[in-house]
Amino acid sequence: MRARRAVIPPVWSVTSLLMTEPHADNPEGGTGANGDSAEAGSEADLLTHYDILRVLAPNPGPLTLSGTNTWVVGRGPAWVVDPGPLLDEHLARLGAAIEARGGLGGVALTHDHHDHTEATSALLERYPAPVAGGRGAVDILLGEDVRFGPFEAVATPGHSPDHYALVADGACFCGDAVLGEGSVFITPYRGAMHGYLLALTRLCLREDFNVLCPGHGPPVWDAQAKLEEYLAHRVDRENRLIVALGEGRRTIEELLDAVWFDVPEQLLGLATATLAAHLDKLEDEQVLPGGVERPKFERTEW
Repeated sequence: MRARRAVIPPVWSVTSLLMTEPHADNPEGGTGANGDSAEAGSEADLLTHYDILRVLAPNPGPLTLSGTNTWVVGRGPAWVVDPGPLLDEHLARLGAAIEARGGLGGVALTHDHHDHTEATSALLERYPAPVAGGRGAVDILLGEDVRFGPFEAVATPGHSPDHYALVADGACFCGDAVLGEGSVFITPYRGAMHGYLLALTRLCLREDFNVLCPGHGPPVWDAQAKLEEYLAHRVDRENRLIVALGEGRRTIEELLDAVWFDVPEQLLGLATATLAAHLDKLEDEQVLPGGVERPKFERTEW
């Protein structure tokens, strides 16, 4: 068995700030992430049919994939979803996009994790505008069905308690609830896993968007299939966990080896957080057997 540590690092602590590919000077041109032509075509479709621009931050890493996505929506004025990290190049490209689209109407935050919000203050110094988010020092506090500019807020807890998806004009800006590639980790606050599964189900039942614009990774054009994939993934993990518990596995290491065997070593801390959320859910449902080792974390707020 591999040695494992039940410590979850802050999202931003393992993020590389090195840029792997140059970006085009035109704020509404250039290739997709990492220069991929198929991804560039996808982004061109998004721009043409939805008037949505992805400004990819140069902060690739294990948790951010190709980088954090900042989304610029509409024009006259434009609206920004998740300003992203505080990097000069990213702010310059975002500012150019805002100016090309007639100024800034407002900023909406899917959640307050550092890699999505760090540039907010600097952006607002240059383009004063209201900010909406699920908690913290915001002008508009998001809640279920709250409207902000073109967006309708949909509660999507799980990755963080304050997480909201934002639906506008046929697109769903889903932050870290759903990624363009891979899966997300669920933070271990009470009720996180139940809330996350419910949120995915509710998004599946909506009929007012066709494309997912995630916090990391490329746009997802088959939104329904991706949401169903995410639900199936979480159910599969839970079923594997129940089987492992039925086989008498009780330690964190044993459960991770049985259920998260495919997770790279560098992401085991995040897998441990998700394990904790699954165990909380099973305990709330009164199906968790006795004697299970529970992960402990240095952080108390998520």
